[in-house]
Amino acid sequence: MSNMTELQKKDLKYIFHPCAQMKDFESNPPLVIKKAEGLYLIDEHGKKYMDCISSWWVNLFGHCNPRINKVITEQINTLEHVIFANFAHEPAIELCEELEKVLPKGLNKFLFSDNGSSCIEMALKLSFQYHLQTGNPQKTKFISLQNAYHGETIGALGVGDVDIFTETYRPLIKEGRKVKVPYINENLTADEFKKYEDECFTDLENLVNENHHEIACMIVEPLVQGAAGMMMYSPNYLKRVRELTKKFNIHLIDDEIAMGFGRTGKMFACEHAGIEPDIMCIAKGLSSGYYPIAMVCITTEIFNAFYADYKEGKSFLHSHTYSGNPLGCRIALEILKIFREEQVLNTVNKKGAYLKKQAQKLFKDKPYIKEYRHIGLIGALELKDIAPGERIGRQIYEIALKKGVLIRPIGNIIYFMPPYVITEEEIDTLLKVCLDSIEEFISIKKINLKDTLKSDNKKRENLDSPF
Repeated sequence: MSNMTELQKKDLKYIFHPCAQMKDFESNPPLVIKKAEGLYLIDEHGKKYMDCISSWWVNLFGHCNPRINKVITEQINTLEHVIFANFAHEPAIELCEELEKVLPKGLNKFLFSDNGSSCIEMALKLSFQYHLQTGNPQKTKFISLQNAYHGETIGALGVGDVDIFTETYRPLIKEGRKVKVPYINENLTADEFKKYEDECFTDLENLVNENHHEIACMIVEPLVQGAAGMMMYSPNYLKRVRELTKKFNIHLIDDEIAMGFGRTGKMFACEHAGIEPDIMCIAKGLSSGYYPIAMVCITTEIFNAFYADYKEGKSFLHSHTYSGNPLGCRIALEILKIFREEQVLNTVNKKGAYLKKQAQKLFKDKPYIKEYRHIGLIGALELKDIAPGERIGRQIYEIALKKGVLIRPIGNIIYFMPPYVITEEEIDTLLKVCLDSIEEFISIKKINLKDTLKSDNKKRENLDSPF
């Protein structure tokens, strides 16, 4: 610990960091960030780091954004918080009004929370209670996708399928049913992929046909499964899922917590499939990282199942102390204004196309790259198993961080999803640092690529937290 600063020593003395093995910090202590500007984080020594994962996928418009800072100051001098159970305020009302304009048709009632996992819990409970109160009390089961991630609270873990999060807590979890996902694979022909997609959908269809009477809802990460390694699947599959769930009175819950607010090139990822879910969960980009706010968006039909005299016992009893906090609502309102006034989706698609073109050019024919995956302003490099037993992604992440670029590992995958303010020049820097960091890792480990690439059929392992 002799090389650590005093702040780093205090950090390790008191703080238990999330999604991390604390012992790792003995050799690589957490960086102490003193301030941030735009794309950049600045540590206690004044060194800058490109925040190419948007600080856990939340920061859309850069750190310390002047527009957002201004409205926070205005709001904090007016109303900082009020109990939301029997009171309302203008920022919450206006936010719901503006959200209805951009959400898929039919989502027009809103519940407030303070984080994504709680949103998922609320959505699952709403679906269960809706069926209970509309004459289908037997509908108590949930369906989700294989390799899904929907949060780390107990209910959310039941619809998740990433072992690093769920394995320890299985005795506590109410497991949902998991179904196969038709991941996009450029090595398949169009006919081969259609057959693959049909097989996945048939498995779901068979499950629903046999068990629809007890299935309350199906929950999906739309198009991109983040914790699975930025694995991407077809919009057509999602469209077929919507048709099937609607046919059998099964709610479709769209978890847009990570992919909403422009990440995939559309305001919400489900728009790629042209569908309208029954329930949508939103968070992360909703406040661009400024404030913990999350929302569950539902249809009037679901709302009406809870609208009754108090003595009927149909209230939805799920609350959070900071539900509808005025600061969070005012920030979210400004986020929506920025999208509208600055044509943000056009920017995302333009910069996303540049990122894809440059990444494909830079990593084309590199023998250690298994696949490059891309949508919107999200990129993921999956490496072949060039160093069996090594934490490949983790070590590349550490090398890149020393070069001033923050990316994140998921096993043999490194991914980036930068704030929308990133420039083309900064995209070039990001990709060049990724390339240099991979090749530096290969050099340090003295890896002979010809020997190590003979076989690469090893099962995917999430050796590190995906965040």
